[in-house]
Amino acid sequence: MFIQEVQDGAEALTDGESVEKTLSIIELISSGGVGGQIIIAILFLLLVAAIYIYFERIFAIKAASNVDANFMNQIKDHVSNGKIDAAQMLCAQVNSPVSRLIAKGISRIGKPLADINTAIENAGRLEIYGLEKNVSILATISGAAPMIGFLGTVTGMILAIFELANAGGTIEMDVLAGGLYTAMTTTVAGLIVGIVAYMAYNHLVVRTDKVVYQMEANSLEFLDLLNEPT
Repeated sequence: MFIQEVQDGAEALTDGESVEKTLSIIELISSGGVGGQIIIAILFLLLVAAIYIYFERIFAIKAASNVDANFMNQIKDHVSNGKIDAAQMLCAQVNSPVSRLIAKGISRIGKPLADINTAIENAGRLEIYGLEKNVSILATISGAAPMIGFLGTVTGMILAIFELANAGGTIEMDVLAGGLYTAMTTTVAGLIVGIVAYMAYNHLVVRTDKVVYQMEANSLEFLDLLNEPT
């Protein structure tokens, strides 16, 4: 008798329990309708572009920052001893922004110091432009992605309101689900892409600034070398 009561109680609990519903990411996206899927696809492409630009730039900046610590000492020795050709050859062997700036300055040796400084500054602007290539696209993605996500949110809410207006006074969650899924998924996707692009952009800016400071320090060191009394 006791066992029967326990079984009956267990069955009652089982009947009263609600079945937990799970929803995968693929199902969530597919439930958002065509409009939501298009916006998700656009955001996915933006994410791929942001990741590609980040890694392409980070490797380029890392390569640009690799300068031999003994490079400037060798340049000083060659220039001090009048071995201009050897200094130019050394710069040609080192593929870095710093070596190209120094090579530009060496090619102007014999001219006024102001002209040498101007030539180095102009070459430096070109090098900075090369380091910052496509980085502005990351800034654009970081701002545009959340806006595109919000566009999907507005679109989804419009669809939900439209379904409400045509529901004939009865509200069914199944009818509203498509619009609500579109609204929520696009918002989350837009914010994720925007955050990733924003963090990638700021990291690249910091790394680029380090290379720029390195270029400026070595350029000043070279100009000081030329300004030393002989």
